[in-house]
Amino acid sequence: MALSQATELLLASTVFCLVFWVVRAWQPWVPKGLKSPPGPWGWPLLGHVLTLGKNPHLVLARLSQRYGDVLQIRIGSTPVLVLSGLDTIRQALVQQGDDFKGRPDLYSFTLITDGHSMTFSPDSGPVWAARRRLAQNALNTFSIASDPASSSSCYLEDHVREEAEALISRLQEQMAEVGSFDPYNQVVLSVAKVIGAMCFGQRFPKESEEMISIIRNTHDFVESAISTNPVDFFPILQYFPTPALQRFKAFNQKFVQFLQKIIQEHYQDFDENSIQDITGALLKHCKKGSRANGSHIPREKIVSLINDIFGAGLDTVTTAISWSLMYLVKNPEKQRKIQEELDTVIGRARQPQLSDRLQLPYLEAFILEIFRHSSFVPFNLPRSTTRDTTLNGFYIPRKHFVFINQWQVNHDQKVWGDPFEFRPERFLTADGTAINKTLSEKVMIFGLGKRRCIGEVLAKWEIFLFLAILLQQLEFSVPAGVKVDLTPIYGLTMKHPRCEHVQARPRFSIK
Repeated sequence: MALSQATELLLASTVFCLVFWVVRAWQPWVPKGLKSPPGPWGWPLLGHVLTLGKNPHLVLARLSQRYGDVLQIRIGSTPVLVLSGLDTIRQALVQQGDDFKGRPDLYSFTLITDGHSMTFSPDSGPVWAARRRLAQNALNTFSIASDPASSSSCYLEDHVREEAEALISRLQEQMAEVGSFDPYNQVVLSVAKVIGAMCFGQRFPKESEEMISIIRNTHDFVESAISTNPVDFFPILQYFPTPALQRFKAFNQKFVQFLQKIIQEHYQDFDENSIQDITGALLKHCKKGSRANGSHIPREKIVSLINDIFGAGLDTVTTAISWSLMYLVKNPEKQRKIQEELDTVIGRARQPQLSDRLQLPYLEAFILEIFRHSSFVPFNLPRSTTRDTTLNGFYIPRKHFVFINQWQVNHDQKVWGDPFEFRPERFLTADGTAINKTLSEKVMIFGLGKRRCIGEVLAKWEIFLFLAILLQQLEFSVPAGVKVDLTPIYGLTMKHPRCEHVQARPRFSIK
């Protein structure tokens, strides 16, 4: 009897010690006068992975209402800081930008251009900063900068006007053949040709089967390059690859091989005295660049920069335009208001131009409301802290995972009043003649701070011009009785459910 009691006492003591050790391990040391961020209690080993479910942006937004704008969860055994609220996020990413500019070293990110991606790289030092500036300058030079050889205001305008006309022709062909179309499938090809022309000029294979196949399978990338991918938090899953992870690996390999082939062809006839595209600008810098300031790029690394520029320019713009078309057929009265504005300001004798933006405030307001209401980029790519820091009185150690909940910012009732109503008018000034700049700056879609999207201006201009040209010439609808589902499908960028019933009809005859 005494032996049995001793055994029970020893077992109870062992269990107590294990529980105490686990609790202490999950409550790291915090400097005096500070505190750890609050958060819900999670399951052992799993953390909050089951709690997050299929819509982590919604779950974390609800948790922020209880625990505040700075809260902490665990995914597996990894503590993750979750930031909500525009003021708190601005404090972290802008005022304390150097503290929060890191990127965690995730397994899934190492599969993107063999781990050399600038966007997904854990590096945030001087070499990364120099290469980011170089990519930004090359992108601007062959997108939003003036094109001396054209009457258009910039390279982007030339490319978009050409591809928008081609898109209109394809949509009319689809209408004549089958009477409807899937907007995403059509838009992604046009956007790919725009960013391809800026990256590669005439060398981009616009009609190749390989290009079309890759572009139409970008969802294989988007569904895995997410903030909450389990493979990044449970390393054992790397050895039991899921079908989604296998597709992710295969897509990245195919895309890199596709880019490498075009860049190699570009290099063979490269003329540094005649730079016509982003790849040419990077090749010229590669040839002349100095290693002293870290901005030199080995030629084999150019593919990683082009991958970042091409990928970001393709997915964000395609997603925004395809969401816009779905909202237009769901809200025909909004479409009519945009078209009335286009008819009044531009008429039908000429195409819309980028210089028309200030005179088309309702279209601009519509685009801002698409960004806000759909919040199709629910989270920034994960950040990490570069050193021990504090935020709102909470202690955040170095190399701490950080999620930025952009969806919460765009649906914060304190900011928007009626966040779940689709109401473009909210962004107009009282007289309806201009955009309310203060309110427009509260929409989060391209991030903030030192890792803000380098293609933000390009994306906004391209979305505007595509929509202006399309809506000037076409009226979009769905047949009577067809229900349009706008429930987002979670991913790096959230997509709408595919709809094959969208229709487009000419608004007037084009001579």
